[in-house]
Amino acid sequence: MTTEPKAALQGVVSDDMVKISDEPTDPNYGWEPSKRPIKELLNYGLIPLDKTSGPTSHEEVSWVRRLLSMEKAGHSGTLDPGVTGMLPIGLGHATKALGLLLIFPKEYVGIMRIHSSVPRPEVDRVIKEFTDEIFQRPPQRSSVKRETRTRRIYELEIIEQKGNLFLLRCVCQAGTYIRKLFYDIGEVITVGATMVELRRTKVGPLDEAKGIITFHELDIAVQKWKDSGDDSELRKVVWPIEACLEGIRKVVVKDSAVDAVCHGAMLAIPGIISLSKGITKGETVVLLTAKGEMIGIAEASMSTEEVQAQPKGIAFPVRRVIMDQGTYPKMWKKQDKPAKEEGTAEQAAGAESV
Repeated sequence: MTTEPKAALQGVVSDDMVKISDEPTDPNYGWEPSKRPIKELLNYGLIPLDKTSGPTSHEEVSWVRRLLSMEKAGHSGTLDPGVTGMLPIGLGHATKALGLLLIFPKEYVGIMRIHSSVPRPEVDRVIKEFTDEIFQRPPQRSSVKRETRTRRIYELEIIEQKGNLFLLRCVCQAGTYIRKLFYDIGEVITVGATMVELRRTKVGPLDEAKGIITFHELDIAVQKWKDSGDDSELRKVVWPIEACLEGIRKVVVKDSAVDAVCHGAMLAIPGIISLSKGITKGETVVLLTAKGEMIGIAEASMSTEEVQAQPKGIAFPVRRVIMDQGTYPKMWKKQDKPAKEEGTAEQAAGAESV
């Protein structure tokens, strides 16, 4: 099922924002995410792919990469071969932003079979016990070190029961193993339990109810584009990476500071146009241009209130740059410094540009 990417982009800059300063954006540089030329869209694209049962997540990514003739593509959150559903795939520079999706909870719908009949009230009681913080050790066939760790189960409910089969919906922290969760529930019930089927329905703001793309739909859209140059269908199945930013606090950066950030400079207060309310120190935020393009990922060294109260200072050290250097013009001065001072607060986006 596809949906217009504009629907998915609602909320990119819809947070309650606090205005810090003004600077008009130059229409000669950059693009609004939904208006990017198709080659730029593919380089900053996101596909909310509906993974099928059978292939691995890496195989699905490989097929997408070959279909689009992309050098680089990646996914967020591996799904086992037998698991279906939401597999976010980033294209080009968008792969560098996929780690943001680990911030969000994920939703699964799965079928659990218990190995012997148990009164429903007992199953309900055990299910309730697993709703909160749990201890979990990854299964033997996993890509991470098998150490006991904690994961949070936000919601866990039985949707339907048929005999010893239970259809469950689970909203959980990223990195939770649902197969292991069902196994552990069976151990507490004492009769054992097995996961029969599993589908991921949400990854943060990406929700299959709002739009999910099958490989068949992607293939048709790509072939239409390659055969006729018509990219209208391709734009419905490849979304701007900004589609996954809903729910993350944001900072809007002046055009004059964008290229400095792309070169790794820390964002200073004079380079800020506006920012979300409620930002706290240490919080992960995304940096956007005035057109709504994602520049990079930063960590707040000041709260929203501190930024409002001061005329200057380093507010957001950049942790990951997404945008290409040179997308916006260079409007900053390079200062000569001893090598040991490289990367200090003096190298600040906005400090030399306003």
